[in-house]
Amino acid sequence: MIETEVSDGSDTRHGQASIVVPPNKSRRYKIASIPADGIGPEVVSAAIDVVSKLAKTLKTFTIEFTHIPWGTAYYKKTGAYADENVLDVLRSYDAALFGSVGAPDVPDHISLWGLLLAIRGPLQLYANVRPVRTFPGTQSPLRTVGAKGIDWLLVRENSEGEYAGHGGRSHRGQTWETATEVAIFTYTGIERIMRFAFTAAQTRPRKFLTVVTKSNSMRNGMVLWDEVALKVSKDFPDVNWDKMLVDAMTVRMVNQPDSLDTIVGTNLHMDILSDLAAALAGSIGVAPSSNLDPTRKNPSLFEPVHGSAFDITGKGVANPVATFWSAAEMLAWLGEEEAKEKLMGCVERVCEAGVLTRDLGGTASTKDVTKAVCDEIELLGR
Repeated sequence: MIETEVSDGSDTRHGQASIVVPPNKSRRYKIASIPADGIGPEVVSAAIDVVSKLAKTLKTFTIEFTHIPWGTAYYKKTGAYADENVLDVLRSYDAALFGSVGAPDVPDHISLWGLLLAIRGPLQLYANVRPVRTFPGTQSPLRTVGAKGIDWLLVRENSEGEYAGHGGRSHRGQTWETATEVAIFTYTGIERIMRFAFTAAQTRPRKFLTVVTKSNSMRNGMVLWDEVALKVSKDFPDVNWDKMLVDAMTVRMVNQPDSLDTIVGTNLHMDILSDLAAALAGSIGVAPSSNLDPTRKNPSLFEPVHGSAFDITGKGVANPVATFWSAAEMLAWLGEEEAKEKLMGCVERVCEAGVLTRDLGGTASTKDVTKAVCDEIELLGR
């Protein structure tokens, strides 16, 4: 029998351009668990319970989660959000499951750059993939959406652009103090995310991609995006595509949601649009994300989109579905596609049965949803 090993949280050891998954022949996976801040520990713990139950039930793979205590509490204790060897630590794992980072008493730019952005850029997790769909038993707030709800795949360039960290401030404290934020766009960075997006669109039934830019006013970097998109598109003749300015895209998402399928854009644009997309699909509480290194030279990181949500931290009402879905995407990335599908089927049946947290109009607690999903998983083994 294949057993699932899960740390109890006390262990603080640190120690594609193609989307094709090379299977792990041993089917034994080591996962770094980084719950971090706010509701992160609540939803990551729930996801570990669910994935552990899935592995024990299916008996087809072994998965071991190791707790790593990076986050705001670690920062307050040590002066750093993560250890100096953060990249080497993560490279010893097959993947990482991340909760959220950010606290009310620490400036957001310190917490974000101290942990999450300190991982994404150096590990070249350049493809941020955010699937969005309306779950059974829930509904989109849009009257313009069809009966099946929203089903989109958003692809965000995740390593450069507006979050490249270039810029500075001068004349501090003066009325003429100046700050610059320089967006960096490279041909290599644009081409690789564009190929990833076209490949992703190619795998979906509609084979349709929308490229989001702002090339009417940003006449350098965004024009390069347009030019690279056109060039790459010629290698994907079976994928239909169009282009939208980001401001017009917000209108299209609301007024013509059925006209969209796969969407690709810059770091900043897709950061904003993906939150809008999640809200339009039903709730940001069900929105997952994958921070991928498609070359597979480095481990990828999987996290819910919703953030630390300190307004509900500790109340037991956080929606764990986004983290369940993130964990499911992690399983697929590791080569366990069947396990992903079974997990998502269980989550969907729980939602359809009305076991919903309050962000989806229900009254269930985090533990209620977790138990319901675990109960569904148990049925798989009968």
